[in-house]
Amino acid sequence: MNATPAPGMAGIGVFIFFFLATIVLGTTVRLWRPLLSRGRARPATGGNDEWGLGGREFGAWITWFLVGGDFYTAYTVIAVPALVYSTGAYGFFALPYTIIVYPFIFAVMPRLWTIARNGGHSTAADVVRARFGSRTLELAIALSGLVAVLPYIALQLIGIRTVIEALGFSGTLPLVFAFVSLAAYTWLGGLHAPALTAFIKDVMIYIAVLAAVTIVPMYLGGYGHMFAVAAQHLPPTPTGQPLSSSQVIPYASLALSSAFAAFLYPHTLTGILAAKSADTIRQNAVFLPIYTIVLGLIAMLGLMAHAAGIVTSSPSQVVPQLFLAIFPSWFAGFCFAAIAIGALVPASVMAIGAANLIMHNILTGHKNSVAGARIAGFGIKVGALLCVLFLNAKFAIDLQLLGGVIILQTFPALVMGLLPLRMPAPALIAGWAVGSVSGLSLCWIDGLKPLHTIGAGTMTVAVSTGLLALAINIVVTMACSLAMRAAAPRQVVVPMEQQGE
Repeated sequence: MNATPAPGMAGIGVFIFFFLATIVLGTTVRLWRPLLSRGRARPATGGNDEWGLGGREFGAWITWFLVGGDFYTAYTVIAVPALVYSTGAYGFFALPYTIIVYPFIFAVMPRLWTIARNGGHSTAADVVRARFGSRTLELAIALSGLVAVLPYIALQLIGIRTVIEALGFSGTLPLVFAFVSLAAYTWLGGLHAPALTAFIKDVMIYIAVLAAVTIVPMYLGGYGHMFAVAAQHLPPTPTGQPLSSSQVIPYASLALSSAFAAFLYPHTLTGILAAKSADTIRQNAVFLPIYTIVLGLIAMLGLMAHAAGIVTSSPSQVVPQLFLAIFPSWFAGFCFAAIAIGALVPASVMAIGAANLIMHNILTGHKNSVAGARIAGFGIKVGALLCVLFLNAKFAIDLQLLGGVIILQTFPALVMGLLPLRMPAPALIAGWAVGSVSGLSLCWIDGLKPLHTIGAGTMTVAVSTGLLALAINIVVTMACSLAMRAAAPRQVVVPMEQQGE
């Protein structure tokens, strides 16, 4: 099946209805949100804290969709199946990474939330500044967050562009549509827009995925036939093994590095800090593994595409072409709307989280300016647009993994900084600088790939570049800490409980 049918006017109409309805609901959230409060008194917050953190009032239900929804992005529905389509089981590394990250959320994030709430902090850089009393380290953490989130938002723009192209539009129109819709949705709605429309996104994706994993295998002759056909098109592996020997270490290292990076991003921390209590975060950590089940089902769409005879030189088009080939036009349009909304909602949170970094940690004199935050968020989206235009990544998923290389360098200051370790700010800055330069240099050398080959001769292995750079970061940080401790053994680090400037 080398060609797929055109979506038709029914598919385009259904797509437009659901996509625009979500944007309208999000951008008019201030008009209808009071109806949901049912007369309950709301916290007396305002300004940028209201626009950028939703007034820090989200309960378990909204936090479930907001935090969990970060795993249902264009990364999940477009990029992961595309990688599975091209490489097979190797693309399933996204499953163990989410399993690893949930205990991390349960153990670390409530503590971080408590520190942020007690100190009035809105970003990771705020917490680091209070912990170590260093303006330079604060800027380092803020810049890492900004740079890391750009390719991640770019991935969401690619997701929206992909489904617009699948609807039959070409040229620059799909990308322009993706950018404008994201800009309007974020500018007018703030964090309340994605928080209160995220449930629409998740329900639509549930419907699309459940329909795909039940109807598509029936159409193709069952799961057994589907796996057999897919195996004929994928790179060969040893008999009875899903991965080749050269894929095992890359698979494990990408899963581990992705898990460490997942909740260091500005958007995931924004969802955490917007919760109303630490218990809200713990409750979500317990139930978030449900998302992993659906993630595994979504990844299998890449295998289904082979069984459906989908042949494409653009892996990002695998899922849209599969839906067009199997489903009627109107339901394909519904699925495309689910994918586009699945990119729009988290991309908005990403832009807001990045805007918070700009307003709180870079332009510190304007932290309560909503207008300034909106402009900052718009600038972030322009930067993401430039990433789409100029970063030549073979797979869309590489954009997310490249962001992980950068954001991982904040791990020592933010996560290890919660521990009672004596790590002076200059040591953390040195580790961050060496780790960041090393990671970005290796990515550049490897052609924007998130894996780097180490070893000599025939004994070589590909390892996550982010994990390598983080290891270098930690080694440099610890070495500098020991050297500074030897030079000044009575040096005092600001206690965690002291949350002032």
